[in-house]
Amino acid sequence: MVRLPLTPADVERGERLGTLLRRARGDRSMLQTALDAGVSPETLRKIESGRVATPAFPTIAAIADVLGLSLDTLWSEINQPDHNRLVS
Repeated sequence: MVRLPLTPADVERGERLGTLLRRARGDRSMLQTALDAGVSPETLRKIESGRVATPAFPTIAAIADVLGLSLDTLWSEINQPDHNRLVS
């Protein structure tokens, strides 16, 4: 399967997703958050840093659940071009 290159919009949305998850995690340990979500700490680190701009839906759903984020809120926040609108 050939994967299409990411668009600048995909990259920006991935960065917003990472920022949102990092802020929602707050003082929680990255390790414990990842383990609670059933993902590797490296995967969470890559998503939070924006290096994985299009993570798999089940991965994001699991992380959002652990952080108490609704998927509706997450989707609307990452699709807003204004970084200042991200949930704290």
